[in-house]
Amino acid sequence: QVQLVESGGGSVQAGGSLRLSCAASGRTVNSYGMGWFRQAPGKEREFVATFSWSDDSTYSADSVKGRFTISRDNAKNTVYLQMNSLKPEDTAVYYCVVSVNPSYGYSDYRRYAYWGQGTQVTVSS
Repeated sequence: QVQLVESGGGSVQAGGSLRLSCAASGRTVNSYGMGWFRQAPGKEREFVATFSWSDDSTYSADSVKGRFTISRDNAKNTVYLQMNSLKPEDTAVYYCVVSVNPSYGYSDYRRYAYWGQGTQVTVSS
């Protein structure tokens, strides 16, 4: 079992920055990577970014490329999402996820078996 604890959400004006953190505990050794999804009110959950343990590769949604950066601290078993140049359309609950099903694509939620409780990000114009 894996436990995920997210932090770092909040409210910010457009153009501002936030950094989300997600600390993982439990059996992460069998995972393939970690990442972030988000879900805005009335919308489907949306892939944001992920990285792979095996080759350090990272993948991001087109909507956040150039603005969001995913990184990790192996010693702390923590993944981060640095969000810059935030836009009102980035407003959503952000979820930390752990990848365990590599047969699905990086943006497919079925790739990810463990989800955090979510942290709210609100961007005002």
